[in-house]
Amino acid sequence: MKSLTMITVMCAIIRSMALPYSIFAGESEQMSKEQFILRSIGSVHKAKGSTTLVLNKDLQQALKGLDGFSHVWVLWWFDQSDTPMKRSLLQVHPRGNRNNPLTGVFACRSPVRPNLIGLTLCRIISVKNNVVEIEKIDAFTDTPILDLKPYIPGTDFAEGSVPNWLKDR
Repeated sequence: MKSLTMITVMCAIIRSMALPYSIFAGESEQMSKEQFILRSIGSVHKAKGSTTLVLNKDLQQALKGLDGFSHVWVLWWFDQSDTPMKRSLLQVHPRGNRNNPLTGVFACRSPVRPNLIGLTLCRIISVKNNVVEIEKIDAFTDTPILDLKPYIPGTDFAEGSVPNWLKDR
C-alpha cells in the first residue's frame, strides 16, 4: 500500500502565488523528471513608447555585464494562451492563415503549444539597476519573463533553410 505521505509540489509559473498539487512521496523522483518548477524572474512593461524588462530586485546582480551586449534572448511565458485546449493543439496553420499548410507547432512560432515558452531576440538600449530597456518584444505588458541570455554573434547564428510558406511572407 502506498504511503499517504504527501509532498506538495509547485509546478506553475509563480508570480505572487503558487498553484500547488500533491503527489505520493514514492512518485517524487519520477515527477521531477516530468515536471519542473519555473519562477518568473520579472515581467515585460510597455508604456509611453518604451519597452522594458523589469526583473525582480533580488536578481539585479545577475544583470552585471549584460550592458556589454547589443542583444538579449528573452524567454517568456505565453500566459494569455494558457488553457488546456490551447496546450493540446499540436498542428496549426502558421500565422492563422489557412492558405499556409497544416504544420506541427514545433515547426512554427505559434503561441499555442504544449509548453507555452516564447523566445524573442531583443536589441538592448540600456541596463540600469533591475531594468533592461529594449527596442521591442512580441509579448504583452505584464508577460512573465523566464530567463535572459546574451546574444553571441558567431555562436547564435546558423545557415539554414525555411519552408515555402515562410519564404512567401
